[in-house]
Amino acid sequence: MEMLILLTYAAICVFIFKVFRIPLNKWTVPTAILGGVVLIGALILTMNYNHPFTRKVRQVYVVTPLVSEVRARVQDVLIKPNTPVKKGEPLIVLDDTRYQARVAELEAKLADMGQQAKGYVASVSESRARVAQVTAKRDQAVRTLRRYEGAASAFSKQQIDTERDRVRAMNADLEAAKADLARAESQLDGSVNGDDPAVAAVKAQLDEARFDLANTVIRAPTDGMVTQLAVRPGMMAVPLPLKPLANFINSEKRRYIAAFRQQSLLRLKPGYEAELTFTSLPGQVFEGKLVEVMPTIAESQLAAGQALVGGEAFQKMDNEALAIIEMDPSSQVDALPLGMSAQAAVYSEHAHHVALIRKILLRMMSWEHYLYLDH
Repeated sequence: MEMLILLTYAAICVFIFKVFRIPLNKWTVPTAILGGVVLIGALILTMNYNHPFTRKVRQVYVVTPLVSEVRARVQDVLIKPNTPVKKGEPLIVLDDTRYQARVAELEAKLADMGQQAKGYVASVSESRARVAQVTAKRDQAVRTLRRYEGAASAFSKQQIDTERDRVRAMNADLEAAKADLARAESQLDGSVNGDDPAVAAVKAQLDEARFDLANTVIRAPTDGMVTQLAVRPGMMAVPLPLKPLANFINSEKRRYIAAFRQQSLLRLKPGYEAELTFTSLPGQVFEGKLVEVMPTIAESQLAAGQALVGGEAFQKMDNEALAIIEMDPSSQVDALPLGMSAQAAVYSEHAHHVALIRKILLRMMSWEHYLYLDH
C-alpha cells in the first residue's frame, strides 16, 4: 500500500512539474521528495494508531475432558469421532455389573430396614397398651387403699399395709412401662427427614449407588463432538482428572482472540467494527466486531508459591493485550477447522477517513495468501 501511495504521489508530482513547467533543481526536487515522505508518514502513523492491525489472531474453543465418575472397564464406544451429537446422548458405556449388584444389595437391605421400622411402630403400640394396662391396675389399687384407709376399723393394719405395698409395686410397674414406651418412641422418633436414622443411611447409600450406576454411561455434556477418539472397548476407565477417556469439543459461537500492541488500547473499545482475513481463505475479508478487551495481561500474573518475583519478570515489557472479536455468520468460515489463524483490523471512530487505507491494505494482504514458495 505504501508503494501504491508513493507511485500515486510521484505521478501527481510529475503531472504538476509538467503542467506548471516547474524547473528541476536542488530546491524543487528535494521539496517534492520531502513532501512525499511527510505525507506518507503522517498517513501511515495516523492509520496505525487509530485503526489497529494485528497478524496474531486465532480462533479459540473450549474442550471438556470426559472423565469417568467410576472405575470400570469400557464395554462399548457409541460415538463416532468428529460427528456432532446433542446434549445427553450416550457416548461411552462402561461395565455396570458391580454397580447393579450394589444397587440390588442396598434395595434388599432397605426393604429389610423397612420391616424393622414397622417393628418399631408395633413396639410403640405395645408399650402404650402396657402403660394403659398398668395405669388401670395402679388406679384400682389406689381406690382399694383409700377404701381400706376410710374404714380402718373394718380392716386390719396388716391388710392396709398390704394394699400400700401393692400401690407402690403398681407405681414401680407403671414407671417401668413408661420407660419402655419412651425407649420405643425414641427409636421411632429419632428420624432424618421422616425416616429412621438407619433407614436414612441406607437410602443415602442407595442414592450414591444409583448415581454410580447412572455414571457407567458417559453422556455428552453439551452439544458438540468428540475428536481424536482413542478409547476402545476393554480399556480401564478411572475417576482421575488427569486420565480422561476423551476430549469433548463444545459447540458454541466462534470467537477469535487477537493480540494487539499496548499502544492500540485507546482505540480498542467494544462495539468497534472489525474485519478479518484468513490464511486459508485467500482474497476474502469477513466482517465482525470487537466485543471485549481482556482486563488482564497473562505475563504479569503473580501466583502464590515458594519462589519470589525477581527482575527477570520485567525483562519483556512489550506483551500484547488480548481482545475478543466476533464474526458475522459465514458458512465458509464455519466449514474451516477449529483453531484457525487469521489477521484482523479494528476501525475506531477516530480519523475514519484514513480507515480506507487500512481496508485496502487488509484486502491486499488477503490476496497475498495465494502466494507461497514452500513446496
